[in-house]
This record gives sequence, C-alpha cells and structure tokens, in this order.
Amino acid sequence: MIGRPKLVLASGSPRRVSLINQAGIEPDALRPADLDETPTRGELPRVCANRLARAKADAALAAIGVDDDVYGAYILAADTIVAVGRRILPKAEVIDEAAQCLRLLSGRNHRVYTALCLVTPKRKFRQRVVETRVRFKRLSSEDIDSYLGSGEWRGKAGGYAAQGLAGTFIVKLVGSYSNVVGLPLYETVALFAGEGFPTHFGWLNTV
Repeated sequence: MIGRPKLVLASGSPRRVSLINQAGIEPDALRPADLDETPTRGELPRVCANRLARAKADAALAAIGVDDDVYGAYILAADTIVAVGRRILPKAEVIDEAAQCLRLLSGRNHRVYTALCLVTPKRKFRQRVVETRVRFKRLSSEDIDSYLGSGEWRGKAGGYAAQGLAGTFIVKLVGSYSNVVGLPLYETVALFAGEGFPTHFGWLNTV
C-alpha cells in the first residue's frame, strides 16, 4: 500500500494474518522466526511470552537487512501462551500432547497470554502483555476423542483453537477474545497508534 509506512509481521500464522487484516491492516511482508519456544526452567507464563515476542522481533529485524525492500518498516511480533496456574502448556504437535492439554483444561479455568512487541522505524521497542481468562466445560471422553480426530489442535497453544470447534468448550471468557485466537486487536491497534502508525489508512473501501 502506497502512502503509509511499511509493516512486517514477524509471524507466518494464518490466524494472526487474518486478525490483523480484520483491523484493516495489510502487512507488506511476513518474516516468521524459527525459534526454540521451550520455556526456561521455572519461567512464568507472562515472562516467557514477553521473551519470545522480543526474540521474534529481533529475528525479523535481523532478517530484513539493509537491502530489503521493507527496510525501515514497523515490525510486529507476538507470542501466545496458554497456562494453568504457573504451568505453561505446549503448542501441541503430537496427539498425546493435545490429549494431555485437553484433560488438564477440562472443567477448569486457564489463562491465555499474548505478548506484543512492536519495533518502530527508529528501532524503538514497545512491548505489552494481554491476559484473558477462560473456563472450559467438563469434557467428556467423546468430546476429547472427537476433537483430537478433527486435527484442529495441531500447532495450537494449549492444544485447542477457540475460533474452531473448541469454541463449544468455552463456558466463560473474561477479556479479549481475539487475544485467545492469537492477536489482541484493541491492544495491537493502540500500540500502533501510540507510535504513529496510521491504523485507519486501510479502512476506506474495505466493503
């Protein structure tokens, strides 16, 4: 888009792309980072999310390089973590991980944290963490087995996707729904606006 600063999204997540598009913002490039997202020993969920979002932003900044056509762009990175108490749940990659997550979440409250890291063209870093509280219904064996069979859990923090079938598991949600999906829209746009990014630029002729 001509007429506004360029934006790099430090993610390859279709969910984050869709959410930022929902806000009327189209990234000029995607620069996902290949990082080890394993929490450090004793690391708290909020701290872990913040660390990983900053690491993703740093990796995207390094990937741009001085000759890239998006040099000098704003960079947005995010990391989403699902936690029960201090316990950080994995981004489930195998079915046993997903099953363990679902059994742990069944009938309980948990928290979803998304850390945002915005890098401005002047290389100023702005970070914030958004927290949403979620309660699942008590899951039956049929609920769990059927959800595992859907495959929706793959690669999802906590082994579920709120925007899909697992939305039927949510009894109560306090805070940002888009945060649970992967990018808290209100806080993201507020972060952009605070650093001079024209958030309404793409709102014309969007329908």
